[in-house]
Amino acid sequence: MTATNAEPRARELRRLIEDANHRYYVLDDPQLSDADYDQLLRELLDLEDRYPELRTSDSPTQRVGAPPAERFAPYEHRVPMLSLANATNADELRAFDERVRKLAGSAQSYVVELKIDGLAISLHYRDGALERGGTRGDGRVGEEVTPNLRTISSIPLRLRPASELGPGTEVRGEVYLKKSDFQNLNAARERAGMPVFANPRNAASGGVRQLDPRLTAERKLSFFAYSLSVMVSDANTVMVSDANTVMVSEKNDVILSGRDKRPSRRTAEPVEAREIATQWQSLQMLKKLGLPVNPHVAQCTSIDEVIAYCEQWEAQREDLDYEIDGVVVKVNDLATQERLGAAGRDPRWAIAYKFKPREARTKLLDIVITVGRTGTLNPNAVLEPVQLGGVTVRNATLHNAEYIASNDIRPGDVVLVTRAGDVIPRVVGPVVSERKGKLRRFVMPDRCPVCSADVDHPEGEAMSRCTNATCPAQVLERVRHFCSRGAMDIEGIGDVMAQQLTELGLVHEIADIYTLSESKLAAVPRSGEKTIANLRRNIEASKSRGLARVLTGLGIRFVGSQTAQILAGDFGTIDAVAAASADELQQCEGIGPEVASSVSLFFAQRANLAMIERLRKAGVSMSAPKRTRAANGKLAGKTFVLTGTLPNMTRDEAAAAITGAGGKVTGSVSKKTDYVVAGSDPGSKYDKAQTLGVPILDEAGLRKLLSS
Repeated sequence: MTATNAEPRARELRRLIEDANHRYYVLDDPQLSDADYDQLLRELLDLEDRYPELRTSDSPTQRVGAPPAERFAPYEHRVPMLSLANATNADELRAFDERVRKLAGSAQSYVVELKIDGLAISLHYRDGALERGGTRGDGRVGEEVTPNLRTISSIPLRLRPASELGPGTEVRGEVYLKKSDFQNLNAARERAGMPVFANPRNAASGGVRQLDPRLTAERKLSFFAYSLSVMVSDANTVMVSDANTVMVSEKNDVILSGRDKRPSRRTAEPVEAREIATQWQSLQMLKKLGLPVNPHVAQCTSIDEVIAYCEQWEAQREDLDYEIDGVVVKVNDLATQERLGAAGRDPRWAIAYKFKPREARTKLLDIVITVGRTGTLNPNAVLEPVQLGGVTVRNATLHNAEYIASNDIRPGDVVLVTRAGDVIPRVVGPVVSERKGKLRRFVMPDRCPVCSADVDHPEGEAMSRCTNATCPAQVLERVRHFCSRGAMDIEGIGDVMAQQLTELGLVHEIADIYTLSESKLAAVPRSGEKTIANLRRNIEASKSRGLARVLTGLGIRFVGSQTAQILAGDFGTIDAVAAASADELQQCEGIGPEVASSVSLFFAQRANLAMIERLRKAGVSMSAPKRTRAANGKLAGKTFVLTGTLPNMTRDEAAAAITGAGGKVTGSVSKKTDYVVAGSDPGSKYDKAQTLGVPILDEAGLRKLLSS
């Protein structure tokens, strides 16, 4: 067989496989056995292996096998993915209906959809082919995870051509993990000696965000679509199911109605069209496009029908092979949706009815402490096994010592356990009437249970933390932070590499990074000669970053890049910082008692001092020029606070420019602050500056001040 003869057969195989996927995932009417499906896929794989020129980007064989990504690119949503206001009872649903009636001026019908407990995603199709996809993120910008989404079999790589709406189509929906697949996944992980997942939602969310798409494929994730948008041009996106009305002719011309009336994209003359005017019709269009839609969606003509639907599925939720945590209620008429608009981040035309948390009683056998990746000491309940929402619960969170004390939870109590948000089991409190005898109160340890280092519990803070930078429980997070761009900036040691280095036992603490030889790095999967050479060069370059970067990389509580700059400039060497008392540390501008106490406690740990000595022997520079402020500088006497990300300079560069001109940079905003320099995502410091009336500058304003 030649490539010419093989091409029609490859095309036919792709058509047969796509049709089988459509029948299985969308129509729930499989016509092929698993064996027959596998045989078709194997035949297509063989043809594409023999004739690579026949392989297409939307071939079913291309769902798995993309190379691992170092990091995710941003995914900007053309139309924001809004959140939903919640209702927890029938009265709140009736209040929602009353608001809709009042704003719309008439009674409305609704579409009700099961609220799938998974991860919201957006898919963008260009000329019918899947082009890119991303997570919800903050509603405006998420993470692009296209290679991972391509591995999910229920997401079509190409829309069914007879139903294409236009050159660009956006689909939104939920990625989830079936309960049966979740059980199989955890069973396989147990056999392999790996930690199991707490629930299907976490497994699905983590699966979508894997850096290696092959790991995503192993999760066997599923997808339901619930929203459709049409991109008429690169500049105009129109929501079909969530905002505007769209009419589609039999020739697939697109005509907009409502506020966006325009002629067809193919002709300026009106054409005979079929109008998509409701959420229900848009769901039917999603099906025709070849996308799976939840089969239990329904139309309700009154709020009473909506309430009955919610109560029905709250009682029947265990009958499903996937987790749901509520019902989404949407006004059916799309023109009314557009007219109602949104209040803040919540659309006025939709609401999420949240199911009541699952609850059970059982005995609290013990309270044990685990140490988190950032050093937090986390109390966890050891329970007599109890069934809760179809899951056997043996452990539950107790949040922190204050939560345990305020609720008077004691080992030996009969306790009430719930699944917060239907995800994480937690102890609500004791059933005091069933308490027998005098049970001991729980006391938080003052030593880390993993490494026996001192525990820091600042006044007013809920969590206690281990102060040992070499604590085995923290090694992964410590390595990732130390190598990050804001710290030692070791390119090549990102999330995946850090995990591999720690899991293989090559790095037990951050000083071990400087002992990584070619032979050691060769043991890391997918590390070729070029990768190893680049990594060793980047590690060597990091040795000269200076004291401020080292102090940032050590991960000392409350010490970020600005505080590290202050300490480095005032003390000059890491030995001087380590030898300083809390009182001496507080003499630094912007260093308060909390920061001083944290720094002093960190350097009081022998293990930390030993690690610093190993960094010194490895050749890491831990000194800096002592700060000398220009007494007559342009910014002499002025105090600045930096927050957010500046577009063209790092915060370290901005701080150096300010101090070089005689100014001071501190870490917190007060009435004594002269200016706050704010970039993107500025956070609470920006808000406090506004409250106190402190002048706020952007980068351009700072540069103007420096040059004035």
